[in-house]
Amino acid sequence: MSAQTLTVPAVHYPDSDGEPIAENTLQFKWIVTIEGNLDALFANDPKVFVAGDLLWYPVEGHPEIRTAPDTMVVFGRPKGHRGSYRQWEEDGVAPQVVFEVLSPGNRFGKMLKKFEDYERFGVEEYYLLDPDTNAVEGWLRRGDRLREIPEMNGWVSPRLGIRFDLAEPEVILRRPDGQPFLSFAEIFVQWEASGQRAEQERQRAEQERQRAEQAEQRAEQERLRAERLAAKLREMGQETDA
Repeated sequence: MSAQTLTVPAVHYPDSDGEPIAENTLQFKWIVTIEGNLDALFANDPKVFVAGDLLWYPVEGHPEIRTAPDTMVVFGRPKGHRGSYRQWEEDGVAPQVVFEVLSPGNRFGKMLKKFEDYERFGVEEYYLLDPDTNAVEGWLRRGDRLREIPEMNGWVSPRLGIRFDLAEPEVILRRPDGQPFLSFAEIFVQWEASGQRAEQERQRAEQERQRAEQAEQRAEQERLRAERLAAKLREMGQETDA
């Protein structure tokens, strides 16, 4: 009787949960804006990984345990493309900061499950933004629990350094330098405007240069005219004034 080799099937970790990124344009705009601005904020740090709507598998061998934060930030992990974030392949580093943007279809049970996962698997900061009501809730890790942040207006994220400004009708997230998070369209408008201002400055500088050259040419012409007049007077035997 020959021995048989048992083959253990490989565990499959899907890169998609089949759910849409967002349920409406407002939610999508906020998700993209938060992810894009945080990615830009840490663009020069090769050890900060930022992703949006990426499946996070915290436990090896358990593909059923997964969640997809709208935005997550992982300090200590290299940038790069991933199909999913498998924590055991990332030196065991869990996302330290996650953002969720609510939509009308978000159910309490689903959001509670996400909260429990974030608390259980090591998230340090969790922010929940509701664009329909312009409200933000936040939680900060204390020991093994996520504790609610009592006042979000003016709150500065310990990890990110960004500030939450709730004084205006619409929530504003501000970079450490105080500049607000902008959508791609807003950034493009500013970029075009700055380009136009730069072109106007270049044209003004060119006009100033041309005026300076013309003034130099006029001065040179006056000097030559004076020299010719002086030479003419000398030819006529007259003396010029000193």
